[in-house]
Amino acid sequence: MLNPVLPDPTFRQIRDFIYEKSGIYITDAKKYLVEKKLGARLQDRNVGSFEDYLSLVRYSGGDELGRLFDAITTNETYFFREPQQLQVCVESVVPAVLQQKSARDIRIWSAACSTGEEAYTLVMMLMEKRSCSRIDVVASDISNEVLASAQKAVYGSYSMRNVPEPYLKKYFKSNGWTHELDPSVRAPVRFMNINLIDAAKMRAVQGMDVVFCRNVLIYFDDRAKQKAVSLLYDSLRPGGFLFIGSSESLHNVTRAFKPVVFDKVVAYQRV
Repeated sequence: MLNPVLPDPTFRQIRDFIYEKSGIYITDAKKYLVEKKLGARLQDRNVGSFEDYLSLVRYSGGDELGRLFDAITTNETYFFREPQQLQVCVESVVPAVLQQKSARDIRIWSAACSTGEEAYTLVMMLMEKRSCSRIDVVASDISNEVLASAQKAVYGSYSMRNVPEPYLKKYFKSNGWTHELDPSVRAPVRFMNINLIDAAKMRAVQGMDVVFCRNVLIYFDDRAKQKAVSLLYDSLRPGGFLFIGSSESLHNVTRAFKPVVFDKVVAYQRV
């Protein structure tokens, strides 16, 4: 089959559909990426045009919608990414949260977790710290494909490049090419498919002590950011903390959170 061309009007329809369903806004400059990535889906589904593919995904329900999200989302992640934020969470934020609670349990949500490295990094660091009697982590993403990979917890060299040697020896079984995570680290993590602008799905996660939603809001426009952040706020218990990417800010998004600085790292507290 010849590679079909993505006409501008159809691109805009697909872009609007993706935005409506996910909050992700794709600029005109990214049209070529949409054409390239969705072109593979057309071939897989034996669909002759982007117009026909849009009809398929619009009316066929969840399976192909999930494949669409798999195709257009960026899943850049690895263990110990932005380590200063992780360190502040474990060394400063978690102790502050535990002081507010009678039980020494911690509930963390890794939102837009991709293949799970962030969630598993936090579990390993908390296990090393031994400050919690119970660790409960929810890890969510919009893509079923990355969630399936996260649940397998087998990683290549790219994901592993920042893992400290003691962690590598203690928590992974390596065969030279791949690295399988120990079941003790996997056990506290529950994976869920959650769309960050879907209020009904977001209500499934409540009473969190800490939420990580890093390097995600950059793909949203202002309206979608405000909706997602409002729903993240609702997921936290009073006094809980939100971490976003170190280069991101909530300054023009919401005033609902109180910015708190720990060792030059900003965390946003629900008050």
